[in-house]
Amino acid sequence: MSAANQPEQIQYFLDQYQQAFTDNTLQRVVLSKYQGDEADLNRVTIRPVLLKNAVALSFLYEYQTRHVTKNLSLNESLALLTQELSTHYKNAHMVSDTKEIQLRFSKKGKALINEHRVIGAKTELAQPDLSQNLAHNREKHRFVKQDRPYLAALGVTDARGQIIPAMSRKWKQINKFIEVLSGAIENTGLVERQEIHIADFGSGKAYLTFAVHDYLCDTLTVKPQVTGVELRQGLVDLCNQTAAKLALQGIKFEQGDVQHFAAQNINIMIALHACDTATDYAINMGIRSNADIIMCSPCCHKQIRPQLKSPSILAPLLQHGIHLGQEAEMLTDGLRALLLEAHDYDTQVFEFISLEHTNKNKMILAQKRKVPRDNSAILTQIADLKRFYGVKEHCLEELLNQQVD
Repeated sequence: MSAANQPEQIQYFLDQYQQAFTDNTLQRVVLSKYQGDEADLNRVTIRPVLLKNAVALSFLYEYQTRHVTKNLSLNESLALLTQELSTHYKNAHMVSDTKEIQLRFSKKGKALINEHRVIGAKTELAQPDLSQNLAHNREKHRFVKQDRPYLAALGVTDARGQIIPAMSRKWKQINKFIEVLSGAIENTGLVERQEIHIADFGSGKAYLTFAVHDYLCDTLTVKPQVTGVELRQGLVDLCNQTAAKLALQGIKFEQGDVQHFAAQNINIMIALHACDTATDYAINMGIRSNADIIMCSPCCHKQIRPQLKSPSILAPLLQHGIHLGQEAEMLTDGLRALLLEAHDYDTQVFEFISLEHTNKNKMILAQKRKVPRDNSAILTQIADLKRFYGVKEHCLEELLNQQVD
């Protein structure tokens, strides 16, 4: 496509956006791959909302540590969206009830459109009740379709596609996980890849492993190569049988653990409920593999707690075992996040839906930076924290130092 056709592609995207809004089928637009001057701005999510009985467009600007919302009319939103696409963003992804459209710009600046119809969408839609669909308290949009075959095969839904009550928490966890992963895939540009390699360590019954595979295949139409790694051979066999029963391509399960698995060319590294230093080995593998995305849900923070020497001013607080445990957990994961930052990853630590095996509900999400930066100040922060708490050893730091030596 020639550069002369770029306005045509942008205008087509804007026309489809306006049409979806007018038809009340617009779900969201996500702008990613920001090219402007605000270093901590990640992306913008646009959704229709009902404000004072009038439909508006909510622009949510997602920064590293804060969010900013602007509510605009359709015409105002079109003007702002045109400006953002022309100057600041190289990727726009629109989802409506009937179709998904991606507008992206190549390295040479060519505007490209990729469009496909949502499976099961009706060709003619009756106008729904705006008060039900656009109110702030409407039912949350789900990133996972409830009728997907793997959900029934894993016992999340019944034969009619309804969520089994005992699995409602698992259903919420799957949706939240895919929502987080979706944003990371767009931010890192993986959505433009033809093939994505994923390793999921400690995959267990593989609810999330199958969900990731299905999201890449069905929603993003990207070819996945997913490997679930699990210590228990019985679960490995069960998951491989499920994949074969569903005739899925590009997903397999192997017996092993993160310390001994030979990983190469991983784009996304996942390790949920990795006990104690297993999380460090997983992060180390992700960094060593130059993964674009690293997702961990740490558990059982045992290594640093015996090393902690309470500074005198904190001793009255940390004399209580529960406080000492919380301090050790915060320090362990804080150092992990800083070490990821020092290896050119933008890192977030946030609350996630707790897994069924544990009440831990923390997730570490790291996304590879496109442009390296000077990380010497972060290394100084790590050294200062270790000195303050008297920490001599941190597993991830030792693994990364071995990598350098």
